[in-house]
Amino acid sequence: MTKNRTEVADIDRSLYDFTYGEEGFERLDAGITPDIVCLAKAFGGGMPLGAFVARHEIMDTLQSNPVLGHITTFGGHPVCCAAGLAALEYLLEHHVVEQVEAKGALYEELLQGHPAVREIRRSGLLLAVELGSSERLYRIMELFKEAGIMSDWFLFCDTAFRISPPLTISEEEVRDSARIILGCLDRL
Repeated sequence: MTKNRTEVADIDRSLYDFTYGEEGFERLDAGITPDIVCLAKAFGGGMPLGAFVARHEIMDTLQSNPVLGHITTFGGHPVCCAAGLAALEYLLEHHVVEQVEAKGALYEELLQGHPAVREIRRSGLLLAVELGSSERLYRIMELFKEAGIMSDWFLFCDTAFRISPPLTISEEEVRDSARIILGCLDRL
């Protein structure tokens, strides 16, 4: 992407490391192959762990200027590394990532026909459900609390709520949670 340019493409995957599907770190759907990938949160399997991944020539620039430029806040503790490795092995052995797209599509299918839903934007199991106004969003947050749903909106968009379940969510859990969400949407 940046071969003929001076800037570096960085993809921060710290919040949703493995949720985008089978393409891994290349955002093929966006036509982006990053020069740098930052990983954290999900990367550690629940433990504090982070990683900075880049091409060799970029990593070489961090050898001496700045001094210790390669240090991470949550990098390298053996217990955290073991947890991250166990999480990655689980994802691979149980083919979890391969199921992400179908589960996200199921959420979209179950919710998209509701009259309160203006639009659903989705990448894998990360969904933004657009309600069209901040008033409706703030009201649905209250209804979600009453129903026992933990959700939030996006800092850059206070008209859509977020659905970002664990990758290990079952089809039954997708259906059950969508039913509860639809019940809340009915009360808007």
